[in-house]
Amino acid sequence: MTAAFLDELAARHLLQEVTDRDGLTKLLSSEVVPVYAGYDPTSSSLHVGNLVPTILLKRFQLAGHKPIILVGGATGMIGDPSGKSDERNLQTDDMVAANLAGIRAQLSRLLAFDDSPTSAAIVNNADWTRPVTFLEFLRDTGKYLTINYMMAKDSVRSRLEGDSGISYTEFSYMLLQAADFVHLSKSHACRLQVGGSDQYGNITAGCELSRKQGGPQLFGLVAPLLLDSTGQKMGKTSTGERIWLDPERTSPYEFYQYWLNVPDSDAPRLLKLFSLKPLAELDALLVEHDADRSKRFAQRELARAMTSWVHGDAAVLGVEVANRVMFGTNLEGLTEEELARAAGIVPTVEIPRTELEAGLGIVDLLARVLGKSKSNARQLVTQGGAYVNRVKVASVDHKVTASDALTTTMLVVSGGKKDHRIIRIV
Repeated sequence: MTAAFLDELAARHLLQEVTDRDGLTKLLSSEVVPVYAGYDPTSSSLHVGNLVPTILLKRFQLAGHKPIILVGGATGMIGDPSGKSDERNLQTDDMVAANLAGIRAQLSRLLAFDDSPTSAAIVNNADWTRPVTFLEFLRDTGKYLTINYMMAKDSVRSRLEGDSGISYTEFSYMLLQAADFVHLSKSHACRLQVGGSDQYGNITAGCELSRKQGGPQLFGLVAPLLLDSTGQKMGKTSTGERIWLDPERTSPYEFYQYWLNVPDSDAPRLLKLFSLKPLAELDALLVEHDADRSKRFAQRELARAMTSWVHGDAAVLGVEVANRVMFGTNLEGLTEEELARAAGIVPTVEIPRTELEAGLGIVDLLARVLGKSKSNARQLVTQGGAYVNRVKVASVDHKVTASDALTTTMLVVSGGKKDHRIIRIV
């Protein structure tokens, strides 16, 4: 591997700082390098912010290196002070165990786990931290990093200058993370740690600890935090709800819509950051995007890429069909399979075929499937808000029959711009 790989990371907005660029380039060019990122199990699901270190691991894996996922079964019980103004609540063993299980399951879908030399691996720092006594930790680790060195780090200094201060518990986090890096260098030949820029102080502490202990040179590389064009952290909806990777917390449809709705000022950067397509291909797409931004080419490609990576191709298909059902103007050509996938997103109502073969009045149908009164349903038709398969129904006497079905078993009924139902004929 040459310096071109690091140049590409920079072009993709994935490189803010690196401890020794020339040394790292030489190392990456000479061998398969295990590279790790840490994840604290503060929840049973990762969120959008966690995707920055994850896409870094993915990039290194695609470039021929081995990702190591460190889940902080030990450090997660303390909490990283980086980027926090207040101390986190401590977690119990059971809480950490449950969170670890959820995180492992999600990461196993985002990186390749196979029998190759670049297969991802998952480790838990509780396995090597718990057996160490407090006195052993002070003797073998604590003596190598001075208080002056630690207080100079932004993550510590900002807390010391704030109103809440920093407890010794959180102050010790940097030592624990540094010890993790040194441990992985010994047990897994790991020479590189990656993360967001708020982790740079903790990462360089690991490099310093290895140097002080006479170990190999370790390297750190961090990407910018996931911020929007106004400088605010991304990963929450306009109402303050976090965007999770767990489909039970944030549905694939909501996840897709989050990326589809990013502003034009953010879309090109995010697309280069997260898409696995070559930069030249993305540049060509962005030229097309700039020619007519109303078509949102960049946002659509970003939404597809992110939803496919996190939830799979089938979820993308379901979301895009659902979008077509809810916002499109023409539903011709939709297949049975496509509508079936969209039925998991658009509310679906079953109606016996015998009823539709006899013909169902549009007013009765709207009242039945939309939960409206018949007078409201009638008003909807007369005001031009009733649609069957996105075709406006003009008469209150119109009857919907089985012949209206888009496929052998499905059709779409809409009341206004936002109330849609897929009718499954049974």
